[in-house]
Amino acid sequence: MNKTLLALLLAAATSLSGAQTTGTQLNGTGVLAGLALSGTVSGALPARARVGVFAIDSSGAPVAELSSVPVNGGRFTLEIPSVLPPQRALSQLRVDSIFWPGVLEPVSVTGQVSVAELRFYVYQDANGNGRRDDTEMLQEATPFVGKAVLFVSFASGAAQVNAARGFQANLKAGWNGLLIEVGRAVKVTSSSRITDVSLNVQR
Repeated sequence: MNKTLLALLLAAATSLSGAQTTGTQLNGTGVLAGLALSGTVSGALPARARVGVFAIDSSGAPVAELSSVPVNGGRFTLEIPSVLPPQRALSQLRVDSIFWPGVLEPVSVTGQVSVAELRFYVYQDANGNGRRDDTEMLQEATPFVGKAVLFVSFASGAAQVNAARGFQANLKAGWNGLLIEVGRAVKVTSSSRITDVSLNVQR
């Protein structure tokens, strides 16, 4: 009886630990997609500049650096790993909480998923430790690929966002690189590997 009780307690502890680690339930297979990005950085770059992608909270403030690389010769190559963003960066995908480039009413959503947004920042890695410290100032940089804005969003499962002027974004579980080009109609394409990203940094 004691051995049975011990086994049950160990199983419960393992289950609780897993729930605390993931925080968000994934839909579908549970396999997350990563994202590979490369391109150029121009503008007022600090010495020892790094490009980092940060998950943001509901107020738009960066809360966690998910990946960063040094800028070499004005270029960068960055991998966004197949990991969950922090819980405080996640929110439910709803029509009244979508403030993406090119999205105009009416908006509709298919799929019940949690989402998070990444933004690009450049900072000076003053002590050379390969990550951003609280004392190192962040400079936001908007990413473009040609005329399209690059918008990076995490989704916990498959979903679709539709909006005016033909906007249609299909999300998969994991990180989604959406290229949004706004004209008379809004064209949205997605890819897991995006080159020719252009970041311009302004003080």
